[in-house]
Order: sequence, then structure tokens, then C-alpha cells
Amino acid sequence: MGIENVIFDFGGVLVDWNPVYLFEDYFKTESEMDYFLQHICSAEWNLEQDRGRSLAEGTEMLQNQFPEFHSLIGLYYSKWERMLKSDIPGTVSILYNLKEKFNLYGLTNWSAETITIAYEKFPFFKEFSGIVVSGTEKMVKPDPRIYHLLLDRYNIKAANTIFIDDNISNIEAAREIGLQVIHFENPVQLKEELSAILG
Repeated sequence: MGIENVIFDFGGVLVDWNPVYLFEDYFKTESEMDYFLQHICSAEWNLEQDRGRSLAEGTEMLQNQFPEFHSLIGLYYSKWERMLKSDIPGTVSILYNLKEKFNLYGLTNWSAETITIAYEKFPFFKEFSGIVVSGTEKMVKPDPRIYHLLLDRYNIKAANTIFIDDNISNIEAAREIGLQVIHFENPVQLKEELSAILG
């Protein structure tokens, strides 16, 4: 049996999301901003909100830990929408083309509190037959359980499904459970790899 389903990651694949788009206006130098985003409002800290911790709790915890950055930490979620620069047009175009022949699903590490902002901002989200959001499920990729949850919830088979993600750890976990995978780099590369798999 051939491919029937395509699962997309969102951030970095369909959506150009980056905290730099917000914080570049608040730091005098790039190195100060890089330090803040690597050591204060870090990817690891943000991932805990994607795992289901509330934005309020995550923010308060960090502000108590780094009181000298209190106001900047507060900006992270109060002005979060500014991190959503745009969709990634090349990938969105591919998504609409795939929709004609395949069932589309989403599997994203994303806070349950901010995903609604993205849904309202980008109309392509209406094309998905189902979406699994880590913050709602209280688990994040690359935990195998979240992949199995999506497959079970929507009654789809891994062998008939392509998974697209820009994070290599997430790709490796998907491959382990039998999904066909594409490690996303850019829309041109994605189109080529899809053509190779789909013929």
C-alpha cells in the first residue's frame, strides 16, 4: 500500500517563528540578545511550556530566578505573536498541492496557550484532518508516545505516512516507529524528496 498521509511539523517548516524577531528591538548588541536567548529565555525553558507548563508559571519561575531580566522575560509571552514572522510560502504551496491527494496531519511542539494565535493568523491550518499539540497532550517530540498518540487517534498506519520535521531528533524518533521521514531543510529540498518518495 502506498502513501496516504503526510504529517507536518509547524515551526521552522510551515511557520517562520523565531524569538529574535521580538527581542532584536530590545538589546543594544546581538551578543547580548544571544546570551539572553541561550541562557535565560532558552529553548529548554520554552520547551517546558510546550510540554504543558502554563505560560504564567514558566514566566514567574524565570523572573524569580533572574530578577535582573524581569521585564524582558515578561515580554516573551506578552508579545509572543511578534515571533511569528510569517508562513513559509514554499512549504505552504506544497501543503496545498498535497491536500489534493493525501490526508494532512500536524504534530507540533507548541504551547496550548499560544497555538490558537497561529491558527487565527494562518489560514492553511484549516487544511489539516487532525493536529496533535504537545502542550495539550503534556508530552513533546521526540517522545515516541506522542507519535503513537497521533497514529492511534486518527487511525493511520506509520508505513503509509510521511513525517516532515526540521529537527533531526524528531526525525530519528519517527523513523524508529516506522514512519517514512523527510528532514526538512527548505521548500525546494522538500519538494525534491517528496517527488522521490511519491514518484
